[in-house]
This record gives sequence, structure tokens and C-alpha cells, in this order.
Amino acid sequence: MPKLTYLGHSAFLIEGSKARLIIDPFLSGNPKAPKKPEDIKVDYVLLSHAHGDHLGDAIAIAKANKATVVAPFELAGYCESKGTLIHPLHIGGGFNFPFGRIKLTIAHHGSVTPDGVYGGSPCGFLVTMDGKTLYHSGDTALFYDMKLIGEMNAIDVALLPIGDNFTMGIPDAAKAAELLSARVAVPMHYDTFDLIKADPNEFVKQAAAKGRKAQVVPVGGTLEY
Repeated sequence: MPKLTYLGHSAFLIEGSKARLIIDPFLSGNPKAPKKPEDIKVDYVLLSHAHGDHLGDAIAIAKANKATVVAPFELAGYCESKGTLIHPLHIGGGFNFPFGRIKLTIAHHGSVTPDGVYGGSPCGFLVTMDGKTLYHSGDTALFYDMKLIGEMNAIDVALLPIGDNFTMGIPDAAKAAELLSARVAVPMHYDTFDLIKADPNEFVKQAAAKGRKAQVVPVGGTLEY
């Protein structure tokens, strides 16, 4: 049974029986992060897009661990130019890794590195390992194809932004939880900065009103799924 640890903002550590993965490791400069980059031991680093609060410490972590960066093609190439191992993917494409499968989904957002390099299309991730499927939506607006993603994949846990302003707010995220029909939805991308303050318990309430289970995982907290 995989274990999920919330590292603040949109960063999550996923530990399975065959590999450890980190998604969007924004730790340095993140006032909510419970761990430092040097604390992270992983085999793969997944990046949903190139913005600094998602690219974060990915390159340093990947190089320190000899971990493989999995990201959209253009962003993977950028990381490779900085000295990391990579496995590029693109929207709709997936690959069977030794630990399981990763597939990229669409996300409606932008993607440019802090130094101004185009990062390709932003994405979400479907990560299947140990017989369980996790969906990390990345930074995104609500989109109706979430229903299709839910119909085609038995999602055990969906990680959804609720902070508004740059991504979905709570009402849209609750609708996303409904469309995806995941076993449980977990809020992310909120409270890191004043501009994205949101009440995760209100998300749980609104998701429940739509017949979906949601659960708050506190920063530093874990969830086995």
C-alpha cells in the first residue's frame, strides 16, 4: 500500500514497495515545507510544470539522488541541460517504469522557468504503483475532461488545488472531485502565500455535498491509500 506525505504547497512524497517519488518539490523558500531538500531520498522527481513554486528544488534533489526527472518534454530537456537524468513524456503519453506506470494528463495553466525558459505544456499525473492509482492534477482550472479521466481510471486518491487566484478555488475543486469520482480527494496548493489562502475543511464540506469523500492531509502528515 503506497504512502503519501504532504510536503506543503503542491509537493508530495510517494513511497511504494519498489520506488520513492516526489512531485513538484518546492521546499526551499516554502514557509510551510517540513523538510529540506537534503532530507529527501527518492528515485524519481515528477514535475507538473516549470514555475518556481513547482520546479523548486527538483534539479538539486535529482542530482543529489541520481534520480530521474519525469516531466513534459521541454521541461525535461531543461532539467537535462542542468545535469539531471530524465525521462520525457508528453500529454496523453504514459510509460511503464520498474515500479509502475506514469501517464500525463492535460492541465490548464502556464509553464515557464524562473529564468524565462519555456517549459512546454503543463500537466497532471496519473501514477499507478502497488495496484493503486494517484492523480495529481498539477496547477489547473476545472475542466470537464476530468470526468473522462475518472471514467477511464479507478482513482484511489486525487490531489486537487483549492487556493483560487492561480488555480481552481474551492467550488471548482469540489466539482472536480465529483467528476473524477476518486475514492478520496485531498486539497493542495493553498495557504502557502496570502494570495492563495483557503479553508481546506470547507473543501471537504463542499465535496461531501456532491457525494464525494475528501480528506485534509496536514503539512507533514501522511495518508496510506
